[in-house]
Amino acid sequence: MPELPEVETVRRGLEPVMTGRRILSARVNRPDLRWPFPPQMAERLTGQRVEALRRRSKYILADLSSGESLLIHLGMSGRMQVSGAQIGGFYHDHPAPAKHDHVVLDLEGGARVTFNDARRFGAMDLLPTLTAAAHPLLKTLGPEPFGNEFNGAHLADRLKNRRSPIKTALLDQHVVAGLGNIYVCEVLWRAGIAPERMAAGLSAQQAEGLVPLIREVLGEAIEAGGSSLKDFRQADGELGYFQHSFRVYGREGEDCRTPGCTGKIARISQSGRSSFYCPQCQR
Repeated sequence: MPELPEVETVRRGLEPVMTGRRILSARVNRPDLRWPFPPQMAERLTGQRVEALRRRSKYILADLSSGESLLIHLGMSGRMQVSGAQIGGFYHDHPAPAKHDHVVLDLEGGARVTFNDARRFGAMDLLPTLTAAAHPLLKTLGPEPFGNEFNGAHLADRLKNRRSPIKTALLDQHVVAGLGNIYVCEVLWRAGIAPERMAAGLSAQQAEGLVPLIREVLGEAIEAGGSSLKDFRQADGELGYFQHSFRVYGREGEDCRTPGCTGKIARISQSGRSSFYCPQCQR
């Protein structure tokens, strides 16, 4: 499932073709994805100008001139595909309609944005912009990793009584929003902390030290266009490239890349997810 860097990469790709543009027509080709679409979704989108395009955790929010916002979640295989417009060095003509093109937005200037989702685990909703933070999918989310509310004191406080592994704690969207399995593995390797170590066992200094590493890993991943392992594509159709920079994720049995470490990357299962780490230098 796309994590914060992938969603932010998609948002940045959509922004130049959507922000400030009016939706000339909207087509909704099925009644639902993971959940039913809101009533009259196509009619409520048609004619509205996209005032801003923002991200909250793993969700994209398109603020509309109607006072509503279109909430978009990519799910496991969802893609926002742009055609009929130049994005960086890429231009794609409008393709023939595809089986899993569920929502199609035609915009001023000739651009088209198509939401394609083969597995249909994605979601869209319309909600009042002014009260978007109270939406059931958003209201319990923790602070954004790059925001001022996410700092060493906050993280140390949230971890100090946590009786679960640090890997599990960092995946909890109530603690910090947007982190997923790939990037938590990478952060813990850089921190030298084993994924099965109890969160409450970390010192305040260790907890605080995770904050800059979380920002560092996410920032590098965003600059690389995210990670493409299976389904993820950027808005222009290109792959992300951060997977070529993985230090531990997916590298079971390979040499640890910590200078001077002779360990091998191991994999364990935690809450049904694979954790990759070096048993020698992560304690």
